[in-house]
Amino acid sequence: MRDLVVTENITVDGVIDATEGWFTVGDDAVDESDIIAELAAHTARCDGVLFGRVTFEQMRGYWPEQTDDTTGIAEDLNEITKYVVSGSLGDPGWRNSVVLRDLEQVCELKRRPGRDIVSTGSITLVHALIAADLVDEFRLFVYPVVLGRGAKLFVDGGAAPPLRLVENKSFRSGVVLLRYRRA
Repeated sequence: MRDLVVTENITVDGVIDATEGWFTVGDDAVDESDIIAELAAHTARCDGVLFGRVTFEQMRGYWPEQTDDTTGIAEDLNEITKYVVSGSLGDPGWRNSVVLRDLEQVCELKRRPGRDIVSTGSITLVHALIAADLVDEFRLFVYPVVLGRGAKLFVDGGAAPPLRLVENKSFRSGVVLLRYRRA
C-alpha cells in the first residue's frame, strides 16, 4: 500500500493560499539550495503526484515550458506520473498524466504497489483528502511569514487524524520542515 503525502508551503499562521506570493524569504540572494536538495530527496521517494484540476492546469501551463530550470523540478514534473482529480477534465494535455474522477479512484491508487503519492497545492482537493481520512503524512515547509488571512490547511471545524512529529529540519533561509505522520 502506498502512502499519500500532503506537501505544502505554509505560513506560521497556517495559510497555504499562495495568491499573495509569500513563499520567498527575502531577496534572490538567499541560498535555498538546501531546500531544493530536500525537495529532490522527497521526489526520489515518490512515483506519482496528485493535483486538483485548478493546480494541475496551473502547473501544466508553466512547467512544461521551463527550458532553463536548474533545480530539476521541470524535468521531474514532466517525467513523473501526474494524477488529476476532476469530474470535468477531458484530455489532460500533459504527458504521463491520468485523470481520476473521484476519491474512490484515489483509494484504489493508494492500494497499488509503489512509492509515495504526493499532493501539493490543490487546496480544495487536500481538504477533501483530509476529510476522507486519506492522508498518511504531512510535510509542511513553514515559512517565517504571518499573513492573518487566506486559505488554511486545516479548516475550522475540520477533522484531521491524530499526528506525531517524525522530523523537523531547519534551512538556512529560516524555513522549517515539519513532517507529521498519522499517530
